[in-house]
Amino acid sequence: MSSRAAIHAFWTFGDTGGYAALLNRRDQRHADATALYARLRTEHWRLFTTNFILAETHALLLAKADRRLARQALATIQASAATTIIRVSAADEVRAVAILDQYVDKSWSYTDCTSFAVMERLGIAVAFSFDRNFSQYGWTVLSASRR
Repeated sequence: MSSRAAIHAFWTFGDTGGYAALLNRRDQRHADATALYARLRTEHWRLFTTNFILAETHALLLAKADRRLARQALATIQASAATTIIRVSAADEVRAVAILDQYVDKSWSYTDCTSFAVMERLGIAVAFSFDRNFSQYGWTVLSASRR
């Protein structure tokens, strides 16, 4: 993980697994995601995600649920006052490839690495995710009960 100039307290990055579990009532982690999202709202966390995560969430819900839920997820996240959607920049993509090349022992996806790059750029060190890739990279993954 590269050094970050400023880490923002109470900023978190929303990952595909977090959103998919929150929005799909049949997901095995739905209750955990709902409790965690309630915590984020109660504690006034700012939630950020990327256009790549939106695309990945849509694709995952198409595969695991149905077209209606996948489309509803896009609309819900895009309309959410709780979430700021960040476009992955060309520099983020360059950084993502550098991360892929640096961590050859990991099977992280390109989208994972663009997420890491955006988190570095914005000074976000905490993720709303059920993906161990974030903790492997050194980020904190929130739980419903503690930071």
